[in-house]
Amino acid sequence: MLPDPHFLADAMLGRLARWLRALGFDTRFDSSLDDPELVTLANAESRILLTRDRHLVTHLQPAQPLLITYDSPIEQLRQVIDACNLEAPRVLFTRCLICNVSLREASGEEVLLQCPHPASLLPEPAMCCPHCRRLYWHGSHTRRMCDTLKKALPGWLQQ
Repeated sequence: MLPDPHFLADAMLGRLARWLRALGFDTRFDSSLDDPELVTLANAESRILLTRDRHLVTHLQPAQPLLITYDSPIEQLRQVIDACNLEAPRVLFTRCLICNVSLREASGEEVLLQCPHPASLLPEPAMCCPHCRRLYWHGSHTRRMCDTLKKALPGWLQQ
């Protein structure tokens, strides 16, 4: 099991990057980077490079490649969990799904300005990305994501 893995996903794996972020794993994603830039960044930051590109793995030889062989983002997620022997997170949704920054508890003002529901209806404190200001709360979308994870990874999540 890797103690605290960090990932870099190539341009073909944006949806996988979002799932890894939902699980709390530090996962960089920038579709504008070309292959040599990906390898340089992954090596410089000691990240596992997630890619579907065999040529990138064989010719550019990143230090920590993981060649993703599945098409479905959920199957890709299962492959990463198995290959890296990842431990299930204690808490989900601790990172921004868009920019990968750790979330913080949102202020009352942020909730009032951004939340489509009255703040009093939220089941728990909302979280906010300090970088992009996106607001997160446990609603129907997070419930659907949790259900998908539980079905795809039976017994792995403890929630």
